[in-house]
Amino acid sequence: MKRLLTLRERLVKQRAGHKSTLKEQKRIYTRKENQLLLETQERMIKYLTKQIKTIEAEMKEIIKSNQQLKQQYKLIISIKGVGNQTALFMIVTTNGFTKFASWRKFASYCGIAPFPNTSGTSIRGRTKVSNLANKKLKSLFDMCAKSAIQNNPEMKIYYNRRVDQGKNKMSTINIIRNKLLSRIFATIKRQTPYVNVLKYAA
Repeated sequence: MKRLLTLRERLVKQRAGHKSTLKEQKRIYTRKENQLLLETQERMIKYLTKQIKTIEAEMKEIIKSNQQLKQQYKLIISIKGVGNQTALFMIVTTNGFTKFASWRKFASYCGIAPFPNTSGTSIRGRTKVSNLANKKLKSLFDMCAKSAIQNNPEMKIYYNRRVDQGKNKMSTINIIRNKLLSRIFATIKRQTPYVNVLKYAA
């Protein structure tokens, strides 16, 4: 799983490079005079997309064939805002949730746990996240938080309320990252899917 996920990330980066190059080429060159150049880039993008999908299908088969992984994957994606790639990265990075004792330690690892910006005994400046972080996971949780704000009524209400109170938007997004992460660990510990209690509220 880890090797496949690493390979997928490499191919995704390569595809992104080709997409960027193609966009720039289309802006500068005409297709009539540069057909081979543009078509080669397009074929590379299609090929890489096909390989990425093949790898993703293989990872899903691995998950399906292992009851523990299958259960963990199902529990993680039960949380609104958390997608397939985040679930896969969580399972692989935590080694099936055996490497980290708590969600707080994992939050530190992926760079979303706030640390006071201190000097001696006094706090100076805003709280910030650690620079020693798994940037891929941090990026994934950033996308999860933004997705949750858009699609999860509970998170949307929480975000809007804090912003209306004049709270910093980025610090609020980081709080939501941590909320999602804590819920992932909670569902794994309980072995039950996450239940959105807001929709049951009177």
